[in-house]
Amino acid sequence: MNSKKKNLVCLLALLLFTTGVHAGARKTVYPVVFAHGLSGFDNLLGYYYFGNDYGTFVGDPCDEFLETACNGSISSSQKALAASVTPFQSSEVRGTQLADRIQNYMTSTGATKVNIIGHSQGGIDARKAAAVLRARYGRQVVHALISVSSPHRGSPTAKYILDLGPGVTSVVNALAKLFGNAIYGSGNDGIAAAKQLVYNDYSSTDGITTGMKAFNTNYNVNSSNAAYWGSIITAQDSLNTNPALYLLKEGFYNIDGDGYCVDDCDNDGAAGKGDGTRGNNDDDGLVGINSQQMGDRLQYNECALCFDSITVNTSLGYVSNLNAPTSAQMTSKSSVVSQDHLDVVGVPPDTFDEEEFYASILEFIVSKGG
Repeated sequence: MNSKKKNLVCLLALLLFTTGVHAGARKTVYPVVFAHGLSGFDNLLGYYYFGNDYGTFVGDPCDEFLETACNGSISSSQKALAASVTPFQSSEVRGTQLADRIQNYMTSTGATKVNIIGHSQGGIDARKAAAVLRARYGRQVVHALISVSSPHRGSPTAKYILDLGPGVTSVVNALAKLFGNAIYGSGNDGIAAAKQLVYNDYSSTDGITTGMKAFNTNYNVNSSNAAYWGSIITAQDSLNTNPALYLLKEGFYNIDGDGYCVDDCDNDGAAGKGDGTRGNNDDDGLVGINSQQMGDRLQYNECALCFDSITVNTSLGYVSNLNAPTSAQMTSKSSVVSQDHLDVVGVPPDTFDEEEFYASILEFIVSKGG
């Protein structure tokens, strides 16, 4: 090999070493359970939930010879479960089902604990599951609980649908049952799911107390249920939003999701209130930024020539009471991931790297002892 080729090889080797292009997430101590949101799991607008744009599950390690349909950014020995619960139901129901799935998984694998990554309603279900598992085992079972785009303080879209009245909601519910029964099985209830995602109790005459305010009181951030709590906030504006969400925003309902108020002061279905300006990167198409922080606010750091990373935004502080965040925690756009509600779970069109995004979350979980 001549000197020029040797120099080129050395330069490339140095570049790979210093930038960490070869690096990926380490194996987590405990398996990672992925909890899907409303309308999952096998099919979300025709795409696999928690997949990349080609349908590869982000928790699938490359553990077979010459395997390509896998996530090369995670450890080849990573253990993960894509849990499946009723697509359309309350989180009281779905959270208990998630606990059942986790318990069965732990029994079959011998795992003593798990970590949970929950998207949208899945992050709410995870809180219920963590509490149920602690009660069943008499100890903390969930180590790290990370939510992504979760409406911890409600979603205006859910209330908008309910407010359309029985004539419309009955049709929506029928479609939800038809779709949910086809991809999962019986037991779907679109009305119960929507009432779950409104902040206040939607109806005083239905005989049950629903909504995120009551749910947060029962299943708040609690170190007895999980050792670490963190959340990733998403918001996106303009034509970059998924076409389905763009049509919803422009043609039906546009969330104003970055005003502060302890309760639902503008009666839109989410705690807080609008600041009077819609379309200013204050929501992800379905959930406002004022609803999403739980525990630490996490920052996703993309790197073109190295492995992406997750860090904690320490300036905003920790949300320990989900019904009482600070003004900054409800209104700040700091550390918001510029993606819509569907981009982060693999629904195109987008340029988002779902595999490395979730790999960076796994690496962060390792750093937290999980």
